[in-house]
Amino acid sequence: MDILVSLPFFIGLIYLVLAFLYRSVKWIKGLSKFDKLRLMQSMISKRLFNSIREIFLESLLHRKIFRKNRVLGYMHMSLAFGWFLLIIVGHVETMIADQSLLVPFHKAVFFRFYNTNEDFQLTKFFAFAMDFLLLFVLSGLVLAMLKRFKKKVFGLRRTTKLKSGDRIALTSLWLIFPLRLLAESNTAAIYHNGGFLTSGVGHLMSYLVNPDVLYIALWMAYSMALGFFFVSLPNSRYMHIPTEVVLIFLRNAGIKHKKQNDTYTDVQVYSCSRCGLCLDRCQLSVAGIDDSQSVYLLKNIRNNNLSDEKLFNCLMCGKCQIDCPVGIETINLRITQRIESTRQYNSSYEYLKTYESPKADVIYFAGCMTHLTPGIFTAMKQIFALSGQNVWFMDEDKAPCCGRPLILAGQYEAAKKLIENNTQMILDSGASTLVVSCPICYRVFKEDYTLHNVNVVFHSEYIQNLISAEILPVQKSELKMVYHDPCELGRGMGMYEQPRELLKLVGNVIPLNEEKENAYCCGGSLGNIKIKANQTHLLRDQALSEFKALNPDILVTTCPKCKKTFASGRKIKVMDIAEIVVDVLVKGEDKRTIIPREEIIEEASLKSDLVKL
Repeated sequence: MDILVSLPFFIGLIYLVLAFLYRSVKWIKGLSKFDKLRLMQSMISKRLFNSIREIFLESLLHRKIFRKNRVLGYMHMSLAFGWFLLIIVGHVETMIADQSLLVPFHKAVFFRFYNTNEDFQLTKFFAFAMDFLLLFVLSGLVLAMLKRFKKKVFGLRRTTKLKSGDRIALTSLWLIFPLRLLAESNTAAIYHNGGFLTSGVGHLMSYLVNPDVLYIALWMAYSMALGFFFVSLPNSRYMHIPTEVVLIFLRNAGIKHKKQNDTYTDVQVYSCSRCGLCLDRCQLSVAGIDDSQSVYLLKNIRNNNLSDEKLFNCLMCGKCQIDCPVGIETINLRITQRIESTRQYNSSYEYLKTYESPKADVIYFAGCMTHLTPGIFTAMKQIFALSGQNVWFMDEDKAPCCGRPLILAGQYEAAKKLIENNTQMILDSGASTLVVSCPICYRVFKEDYTLHNVNVVFHSEYIQNLISAEILPVQKSELKMVYHDPCELGRGMGMYEQPRELLKLVGNVIPLNEEKENAYCCGGSLGNIKIKANQTHLLRDQALSEFKALNPDILVTTCPKCKKTFASGRKIKVMDIAEIVVDVLVKGEDKRTIIPREEIIEEASLKSDLVKL
């Protein structure tokens, strides 16, 4: 009878281990030769300890969720870390009781069933410890149930929907610990070997029914709940529990996401816990779009039913990626799926030819959107003229796009042709610095181009360097400014402080409630090709309402697309950071005199002529 009680547990555990091993072997086998080598090397380096540390902090303690929502963090930690401690302390208890370092795994899980010896010297200590840990887990379970039915208590507006496999796994999980409590409490009523919790509950149970009648039934029910959970786990959202461990090892080994579906893609997809944190962070809900968020993207990839509507209806702003507790690269994953979806439709750029590049010290690549907001281009021309450097305005006349808009649309092969063409022109110029004023261009030059010794610099960095070198003398004004973090520059490239440092030199920056990694997207994203114009306006106005409430003189941004989008709202004056700097330039040694824009243009034109001579 003893072995029959633990049989459902054994069957479920064996199935789970075999299913996980099969997938893990398949994933590792699917790695490239170099990625396999990276993984092997990581196992004999400090990266192994980094992985173990991350597993402890994120998979067990759920540190990232704690930072966003303490109640949710406690809920996840109590279930994960609490269960882990129950297993560890249970094994220690079993080893001491059996006086052996090698004990059967199942005996620790069913210790109170197999060991009813109340004379065991450490019974009271371990009974208290195990009861405390069980209570810890049960508190998280109560919160999990509350979250499922009363999500607003946790500050959540939405949670993900469950499929049949999820429901089976969730129901089993919810039953495991209450059944363990009942089984151990019933046993405590018979053998008096319980702690503060199980003894009390067992005493109450004994008033209702004879404990001997329920003894086998309750332990069998506990074993079956464990077995059902293990069997249902590989086909449910809870497969993320073991898969996340694999992801952490791969990520710390230096394996990176590629622009094609591979093993690493699968591991990331199966690591999604569908916690739903990305749902509330997504701005698309403001426009009534509630079915294309990252959690649904990953779910549809997994179920092989991803539609173009869900795939391309995304701002690609990266808010979901910042909040993902697992660290899934949601934006890159979506780009990969877009590339796979549009592979047969890639545009041809075979007609491109590399024009002769003039020799220069500095190249300025304005980008398509900067040309559509000419005030930025004019300001940069004035700054370059005053710098006295030999600058080549690479795309002033006929150079093509940087390529990132095509990548965002999934047209990767076409983008590669643009990248190759631009790369050759840049290298042929002999320039050591490439300055860009568009975050979209900045990101693609940094991530997808191979420019050897060419330093890619964002225009706000370049301008600040000129000011620090006293080449551009500026006068701090009394302007009250709010700064908007563009998605590609902030969340995409992690550049938050530098533009603010520059603005503090020329005016007063008012902090926002939603800024830096939490900044609103302007809504005019080039990454969303499904959103309608009226929906874009709703997103734009959501951000503008926060800016307007602070009553600033100017809304400053560092993205031409954001400037154009916000300016269309006609609620606040919008300027690029380069335009602000040009407006506060001072003339000569008199720091109190601000040069009129017309005079700067004239001086810039004169310096340009001198450079040509």
